[in-house]
Amino acid sequence: MINSALERVRLMSRPFYAKIEVPKEVADAAYEALQIAAQTGSVRKGTNETTKAVERGQAKLVVIAEDVDPPEVVAHLPIICEERKIPYVFVPNKGKLGTSCGIDVPAASACITEVGDAVALIKEISGRIEELKKKGRS
Repeated sequence: MINSALERVRLMSRPFYAKIEVPKEVADAAYEALQIAAQTGSVRKGTNETTKAVERGQAKLVVIAEDVDPPEVVAHLPIICEERKIPYVFVPNKGKLGTSCGIDVPAASACITEVGDAVALIKEISGRIEELKKKGRS
């Protein structure tokens, strides 16, 4: 009973733009992919840069924090990612997202524009996200 009550509270606290529940291992893989791409490829940090990269078709994977306040700051990102068929993933913490990008401040969102050595990891994350989306629709 306690677990289901806690789960309900956790689900209720998710932002309105987070349509899918991302497992912890997928979120951790997204943080890792950002770290690898920041060192060996190219990463755009922040919502403005991420939005521009998505609109220009440069983003390979978009990572969006769930703890953004106000949530409207990043609410448009899943919509434009869907339109352009760019994979996106939600992570729980904007502080850890910023750290993964190699900056000392929190980041509401980030994207990988050049994958570097994170190619396999990004493919795996994209596959898992597609599976989660299909489960959510059925």
